[in-house]
Amino acid sequence: MCGIVGFVGRQQAAPILLDGLSKLEYRGYDSAGVAVVSPDGGIEVRKAKGRLQVLSDLIHGGADMDGRIGIGHTRWATHGAPSDVNSHPHVSEGGKFAVIHNGIIENYVEIKEFLIRQGVHFQSETDTEVVAQLLEFYYNECRDFFEAVGRVLRRIEGAYALGMLCADCPDRIIAARKDAPLLLGYGEGENFIASDVTALLKYTRDVAYMEDGEVAVLTTEGIKVFDALQQPVEKERHHVDWEAAAAEKGGYPHFMLKEIFEQPEALRRAISPRLKDGRIVFDDMKLTPERIRALSRVFIVACGSSYHVGMLGKYTLEHLTRRSVEVCLASEFRYADPIVDGNTLVIVISQSGETLDTMAALREAKARGAYVLSIVNVVGSSIARESDDVLYTWAGPEIAVATTKAYSTQLAVLDMLGLAFGEALGTVDAAEYAETVRELEKLPEKLETVLAHHEDIQKYAAEHFNHNSIFFIGRNLDYALGLEGSLKLKEISYIHSEAYASGELKHGTISLIEEGTLVVALGTYGKLFDKAMSNVVEVKARGAEVLALTTESRREERQKTVPNVLAVPDTADMLLPSLGVVPLQLFAYYVALQRGCDIDKPRNLAKSVTVE
Repeated sequence: MCGIVGFVGRQQAAPILLDGLSKLEYRGYDSAGVAVVSPDGGIEVRKAKGRLQVLSDLIHGGADMDGRIGIGHTRWATHGAPSDVNSHPHVSEGGKFAVIHNGIIENYVEIKEFLIRQGVHFQSETDTEVVAQLLEFYYNECRDFFEAVGRVLRRIEGAYALGMLCADCPDRIIAARKDAPLLLGYGEGENFIASDVTALLKYTRDVAYMEDGEVAVLTTEGIKVFDALQQPVEKERHHVDWEAAAAEKGGYPHFMLKEIFEQPEALRRAISPRLKDGRIVFDDMKLTPERIRALSRVFIVACGSSYHVGMLGKYTLEHLTRRSVEVCLASEFRYADPIVDGNTLVIVISQSGETLDTMAALREAKARGAYVLSIVNVVGSSIARESDDVLYTWAGPEIAVATTKAYSTQLAVLDMLGLAFGEALGTVDAAEYAETVRELEKLPEKLETVLAHHEDIQKYAAEHFNHNSIFFIGRNLDYALGLEGSLKLKEISYIHSEAYASGELKHGTISLIEEGTLVVALGTYGKLFDKAMSNVVEVKARGAEVLALTTESRREERQKTVPNVLAVPDTADMLLPSLGVVPLQLFAYYVALQRGCDIDKPRNLAKSVTVE
C-alpha cells in the first residue's frame, strides 16, 4: 500500500525522491514525506498530510532540501489517523535515525512500552516509530548502524519493507524486507530502493528483488545484500523492458480510461504467444500432463477483482475438466483448514504478485503439499518467485487503483489454462475446443468493437449517475461477471452496489427493489437467456429501471422487454465475460466522472494491499 523510494548518488536527492513518489501515487496514500542527510551531517525531514503536491510545494520541488542521499514515503494510514505527525519518515528522539516503512509491526505495543520505560518519548501514534526509536536504542549500545539494524529485525514481528538513514553514516541507506515488496535499483554512481519498479524506470532498468529476511546496504559504490544470518548474497539482476511511457496517461484524462482502451492489445500479448497451430500451448508451464491427470482437487485463491476472475474460472474449469474447483478468498483460505494434499492444485491469482493475504494463502497451500500455480502480472514479484509454476499475463504496468486490463488478461490466461487442462485430461469436446481457440484469436478485435461504442455507455451513465443504490443480476457466468461490474462501480463512484444471482431474487433480494431502483441485468449467457428475461420482468413489475447487457444476436429480443440495451459481439460462451466486462468498466468510469470522483485514486483504497 505505502510507497517507498530511496536514493544515494551524486545528485540532489529530494527532487528524485519526489519524482519517484509521484509514480507511486496510484498505490493509494493520505500523506507523504522525505528525509535527506544534509551536508552538515544532520537528517532533515519534511512531511505533510494530503497529496504529494502539498509536500512538493512545501519544499519547492525538493530544491529546499540539500543532500545527496535520502528516503521518501507515501503513507496509507493503519496505525494513527492521517496527519503530519503520523506521516513517514519517522525520526528517533535523538535525531540520528530516519525510517520509512510499509507493513505492520505486530508487537509494536510491547516494544513501545519497553522503550517508554527506558525514558524514550514518542511523537506519533504509529507502529513504525518504534523501529526508529529501537534503532537508536540499540545503536547507543553497539555504535554500529548495520549491527543495530540486525538487532531491531530480530526483535520486531510482522511485515515490513524498511528504508533507514543514520546521521553518523551519511553515505548509506540500509533496507530490509519481510512479507512486503521492496526492490533494489542499480545505476552508475547511484543506487535506489523502491516498493514498485515504476518509481525507478526514469533512472534505471536494472533491478533485483529482495527476499524475506534480506538486508541491503546501498552506497554510491554499489549494493551489498545479506541474508538473515548476515551472510553475503549474490542477487540476480533483472532488466525491465517496460517503456516509461506505458506508465503515463498518453493523452487520456485518467489512467483507468487509458487502461480500459489498452485491453485489446493487452489481450493480444496474453493470448497470441500461447496459440500454436490451433492449440493452447504453455511453453513456460512446468506442470506436466501426467501431474494434471493426477489432480483430484483444484482451488482458486485470490482477492478482489482477481477473486471474481476465479469465480468465472470455476464455471469454466469445472465444465472443461470435470474436476471439482473451489474458489476461496485468500484472506479466508489459511483460516479455513482447507483440505489440501499432494494431489491438489492451488491456482493463485494476483496483479501485483505482492498481495499479503494471497501470499499467506500460497504459503499455507505449499506447507500442506499442494502444487501452486500463480497467474500474475509483475515479473519477479514475490508470489511469482514462491510458486511452483507461474503464468504471466503480460498486461504491462497498471496504474489506476481499479483494475481493468489486469482483470481481463487474468481471465484470458485462466480460460486458456482450462482448455489446456481439458485437452490433457481428454474431458473437453474437440469441436468446442477448436471453436473456442478460434474465438480467442478474434477476442482482441471484438473487444475493439465494444470500445468503439463507448459513447453509448457514456449516455447511459449520464442518465443514471445520481442513483444511490444499484443492483447487478445475472445467472451462471453472468452472475460472476456482475460481481466485478458491481465492484468497479462501488470502488470509484462510491455508490452502494450489490450483485446477486438472479435465481436468488425471490429469496429476499427483491424486497429491496422499489420504484426507480436501477438494476443492471446481465443476459449474455445464451443457455439461460430465457430465465434471465423472466427475472427482468420481475424487477420491472416492482418499478425498477433496467439497463440490460446481452449479445448482438439477442439484442432485438431483449429490447422487447427493456428499451435500454447494451450489446457485445457473439463469441464462445466461456469468452463472453471477457467482452461483457468492458461495458461495465466503462459504465463505472463514466458514472464516477459524472459524480466528480477521483477516479484513479479512490478514497481508502490502494493498488497493492500489503497489510492484512
